[in-house]
Amino acid sequence: MRIHGFVLLSILTACGSDAAPGGGSPDASSDPTGIDPPPPARGFQVASPDVTIMPGQEVTYCYYFHTPNTETMVIKKWASVMTPGSHHMIMYATPSDEMPAGTLTTSACGGFSVSNGPRWTYSAQTPTNELALPTDDGKGLPLGQEIAPGTPAYFQMHYLNSTDAPLHAHVVLNAEAYDAGVPYTKTEAYVTYNGSISIPPHAMGTVASMTCNVPANTKFWLMSTHAHQQAVKTAVKDGTSASTTVVFTSTDWEHPGATMWMTSPFYAFSTGKLTYECTYNNTGPNANSTVVDGPSAVSNEMCMATGYYFPATKPLLCFNNLGPF
Repeated sequence: MRIHGFVLLSILTACGSDAAPGGGSPDASSDPTGIDPPPPARGFQVASPDVTIMPGQEVTYCYYFHTPNTETMVIKKWASVMTPGSHHMIMYATPSDEMPAGTLTTSACGGFSVSNGPRWTYSAQTPTNELALPTDDGKGLPLGQEIAPGTPAYFQMHYLNSTDAPLHAHVVLNAEAYDAGVPYTKTEAYVTYNGSISIPPHAMGTVASMTCNVPANTKFWLMSTHAHQQAVKTAVKDGTSASTTVVFTSTDWEHPGATMWMTSPFYAFSTGKLTYECTYNNTGPNANSTVVDGPSAVSNEMCMATGYYFPATKPLLCFNNLGPF
C-alpha cells in the first residue's frame, strides 16, 4: 500500500556526498539571518540549502541526505530553526535512499509504503523548537531515539510566503546525543492520518474521526495533533469516539501545542484504543468548495494525532483506522 509522502505531514539539499562525520554537514546553508545554532558537542547537525519562496507561494520541498554520524547515536534532544516562510518541517529516516543524497525537489516529495517506508523522527511547527526526551522511564533509564551511522533521511519542508517580498528559507536541525554506552529505553513516533476527510461547502461543525489500536504495555510521553485552516478544534481521546476521556485538545490549528508527560507514570491508553478527531467550519476562502484531505494548508485539510511512545521497536503509523504498521 503506497501513499503520498505528505500523508505524514503530518505530516521532510545539496549533500552531493555523505556529510562530514561528527558535527556539521558540509551542505549547511549560509545564514544571512544570523540565527542558525552551532552544532552540538556530541551528535550532528543537518542544514537544508536556501530556497526562494515568492510572494503568495505555497510549496513543499524535500531535501534528501545521509546523517553525518559515523557511529550509532542515541538522541536525547532535538532542536530546530526555521527561517521566515517555513510553515512546518518533518524529518523522516528511510531504510534506503529514496533519492540520491543532495537532492532538493518539489516533485514526488516523500512517497512511502506504510509497511516499510519513511520513519517519522522529528517535527516542528514553530520557527524555533526544542524537544528534550524524558530522562527517566520510571525504571531509572532515559529515553532515546536511535540513529544509525549514515542513515538515509530527508526533511519535508512546507513553505508559505504570506508577505509581499521573496523569502530565502532554510531549516537547521541539531541532534544531541547521549555519550556512547549510556543505557536507555528506546522511544519512537506514533502517527495517525485520516485519508477520508470531506467537508461540504459552507459546512459548520463537520467532524472527522478515526480510531486506532495502541500497542499493549506501552506508554506515551507526548501527544499533539495536526490540521489545516478549516479546523476549529482537534482532540485525541482514550477509547472510541464516544469516550469522554480527552488526552489532548486544541483550538489552534496552526500552533496546536502538545501535552507532555516528562516523568513517570507517563500516559497509558487504558482501553488499548486511541481516537483522533477534528472539527471543521468551512467558512473561509474555500467555503464554496468541498474540502478534502491533502497537502495544502490553504485548500486541503488534514486530521492527525502525533506522539511518541515507549518501549518501542520502530515508529508506528495508523492510516485511517488500519494499523499501526
